[in-house]
Amino acid sequence: MNATPVLVGYTTVVGFVAPALLLRARWPYRAPALAAAVWHALVVSFTVGAMLSVYNVVMPTEQLHVGLLGLLHSCGLDIGMSSPVPQGAGRLAVALPAVIGAAVTSSFLFHVVRARRLRTRHREAVDLVGRRSVRLGATILPYDTPAAYCLPGRRPRIVISDAAVRELTSAQLAAVLEHEQAHIAGRHHLALAAVEAFHSVFRRLPLARHAREQMTLLLEMVADDRALRGHSRETLATAMYEMAATRRPEGAFAAGGHTVVIRLERVLGPRQAPHPLFWGCVAACAVAVPLLPLLLACPPGLG
Repeated sequence: MNATPVLVGYTTVVGFVAPALLLRARWPYRAPALAAAVWHALVVSFTVGAMLSVYNVVMPTEQLHVGLLGLLHSCGLDIGMSSPVPQGAGRLAVALPAVIGAAVTSSFLFHVVRARRLRTRHREAVDLVGRRSVRLGATILPYDTPAAYCLPGRRPRIVISDAAVRELTSAQLAAVLEHEQAHIAGRHHLALAAVEAFHSVFRRLPLARHAREQMTLLLEMVADDRALRGHSRETLATAMYEMAATRRPEGAFAAGGHTVVIRLERVLGPRQAPHPLFWGCVAACAVAVPLLPLLLACPPGLG
């Protein structure tokens, strides 16, 4: 069976339909870490599906029955195929998917390196202007507005303004620091770089646009949940409100910012975690979705 229509249809659904369904769902804000994993799974699945779709479109019709095995054979792997793939078509069929994979990979590396350079320059400036507080585990900057953000990476920094130290209570300050520490410990900058890279390659794709928008908000919610483990909702909410006008530097994560209103409603609203069975089903789907294009590309006898 020719897998091309199935692969193209599946990739189209992942790129255009799945984002709309996920945006309409209510559970992502109740389980932001799981929702972030689902967005990443869709990104990986679309990328793999696009690569295999291009391969199947370019490969001559009489050779399409070899499916994924033909792709592996064209890459030089001896898999015991009885019929060889034509060299010219095989090279082109491998080259085009390789371009897609290389574009996404190089874009990811570009965003990681670029963000690291921005954070390094900002970290050097912070170390010159600010003063290190061992008690808080943060660098305090002379700034007359309550603000806090972190610079993740190899040499992470949590930066907080002296106005925040003066105006926030000790509990509020501890909640803010816990929020920022969650970004560093969770390596959220890498998760954000992945969707930024995907958006750079597939800029007009709804999945790319919505994944980038939602990832920033979901990662902030994940950090909020980390802070709520040891602090009350009121404590975190008041601290977020005090720093609502904070503008985070590029490459940093801030407790305030433009997502505060949505996050405040979530923190102060009724909390109901998803049912464990639902959580397990969604987690299983997140693991399975990136593998579906590979299964669809297999010949009927092997798929």
